[in-house]
Amino acid sequence: MSALPKRENGLYIMETRTAIFFAAGLFFLFLAAIIAFTDFLLRRRSLKRMYDMIQSAMDGVFQAGSFDESLYAAVESKLAEYLSASETQKGKVSAEQDKIKTLIADISHQTKTPIANLLLYTELLKEEEGVTSGETIALLENQVKKLDFLIQSLVKLSRLETGILALHPEKNEVVNLLEEIKKQYAVGACEKGLYLHVLSEGAQGVTACFDLKWTMEALGNLVDNAIKYTQAGGVTVRVKPYELFVGIEVEDTGIGIAEEEQAKVFGRFYRSVSVSGEQGVGIGLYLAREIAKQESGYIQLSSEAGKGTVFSLYLPAD
Repeated sequence: MSALPKRENGLYIMETRTAIFFAAGLFFLFLAAIIAFTDFLLRRRSLKRMYDMIQSAMDGVFQAGSFDESLYAAVESKLAEYLSASETQKGKVSAEQDKIKTLIADISHQTKTPIANLLLYTELLKEEEGVTSGETIALLENQVKKLDFLIQSLVKLSRLETGILALHPEKNEVVNLLEEIKKQYAVGACEKGLYLHVLSEGAQGVTACFDLKWTMEALGNLVDNAIKYTQAGGVTVRVKPYELFVGIEVEDTGIGIAEEEQAKVFGRFYRSVSVSGEQGVGIGLYLAREIAKQESGYIQLSSEAGKGTVFSLYLPAD
């Protein structure tokens, strides 16, 4: 067989090398595609596992599993440790809340009967002549009522703060609040020689979103404070509807609140020196504000010492 000419032999070698390089390129491209696809699957699997872990933690059913030693698995492992710690902490908080709930129930139960008995004995003493002076009986009755009020306020406050007792705001007519205020506080204001003007005309047809029972507690605390710290004149309750909120104003002609104390009166157990002679434990305004906050509302204060006070409770209009 005769040899190929030099020129054709060189062309053949070049074509062969080109074919080899092309095949090698395809091979490495295919290999890179496999590696990229494998990496994609690993990433996807890791993200899916992390997503499942987070979702199970949100659902409250998280359980830590075993992982390999890859970098992504190390991230998964750290995430699992964090979620396990969060789940453990969540369990501890739940257990503490259960303890507080039990404690509150015990306090309420254990003190209810003795207080009721003391009130009963006080009434019996009133009917017995010559047993003791009327002044002593009045002091006894006053202290028992104060103790009862303190315990009931603490129980309500604890239930709200720990989330044991949740509010359930819903659409209600504001006039229902005003009618209840008039029923509960008109007599007390009259006995003190004060007027209680509940202007329900402006509340007709006005609705807001609130929990009727607990909002009545908040508004009642504002009215009770107004009557307590007013010696002459009286208290006016009115409704002012706005676009986003419905305002309920409680205006009194009482002693007022100095500007430097206005930021403090909502503090728990805060009692001004100027009212130390009056009954109270300093929980009412704090409790009222907490109730308003849980209903997405708020309370505003406008006052001047010696010129009365206006507390405004704002409830979401819808």
